[in-house]
Amino acid sequence: MRFCTRLLLFAAFVSLNAAAAPRAEHVFIISIDGGKPAVIAEAEAPTLKKIAAEGAVTWQASTIFPSITLPSHTSMLTGVGPDKHQILWNGYTPIKGFVKVPTVFSLLKATDPKAVTAMFVGKVKFRHLWLKDSLDLFDFGGPQSSQPVAGAPEIEKDKKPSQMVAKQAAAWLKEQKPRLCFIHFPDVDTAGHKDGWGSPQQKEALKVTDQALWQVWQAIKEAGIADSSVMLISADHGGHDKTHGLDIPDDMIIPWVAWGKGVKKNFTITDKVTTYDTAATALWLLDVPVPAEFDGKPVTSAFE
Repeated sequence: MRFCTRLLLFAAFVSLNAAAAPRAEHVFIISIDGGKPAVIAEAEAPTLKKIAAEGAVTWQASTIFPSITLPSHTSMLTGVGPDKHQILWNGYTPIKGFVKVPTVFSLLKATDPKAVTAMFVGKVKFRHLWLKDSLDLFDFGGPQSSQPVAGAPEIEKDKKPSQMVAKQAAAWLKEQKPRLCFIHFPDVDTAGHKDGWGSPQQKEALKVTDQALWQVWQAIKEAGIADSSVMLISADHGGHDKTHGLDIPDDMIIPWVAWGKGVKKNFTITDKVTTYDTAATALWLLDVPVPAEFDGKPVTSAFE
């Protein structure tokens, strides 16, 4: 009888701890800036297409309006629309300060101060999302150790290529194994503005970006954390001609891909997915409560 009682208590203990464990130990949010699904379909992007085929995907997710880089990425990383996060500009303007709502990084740090977090970005404007005590590393072409202040000069160039971003991120994540990491690849957007969405030059930029994605994917595997990680790969907007920002399908439709622990295999997501769902999904995976103020919801249909 005592043995049975002990066995039941042990089973209850194991069940309780299993329920309390996060769905993923590591989450990587990866953005292909300007990654229009129609262009991806026509481009040489074997890594992205393999990841999408192995995991769960919708090529019909939506970004926010206005469909421009900084407001959209802010929604991606805060879980709310522009009416709440109030990042309505699209350049690095230090005098405007920082986002006024919590980011996924600050929310994770509030529940687990020791959680390692980082952002590796190809555009300096992301510094507006660097809230105090939210990141262990902000990397824009090299680690930035201090926060910007009003009137601070911009970094020499406002963009860094995807391959540089990937190289910095891959080396660091293998060593640090972060709980939450955001990686931003700018090349596709840059080529779109210069040569047009769907142009041969943009497709070449997508090919190069896909190689950068491969570097990060390999680094996650080499770090020995692939079995406990989830990658969420998306974009901030699409584009038309040499621009974007309109409330039209060309600009508003984005990819949304999940790969890794607990993700359904070869699964097509049929639920409506919006960019602010990325933040909610990341928190849900890390067992961080999703705030009631969030517009985003976890994309639970993509997971077992």
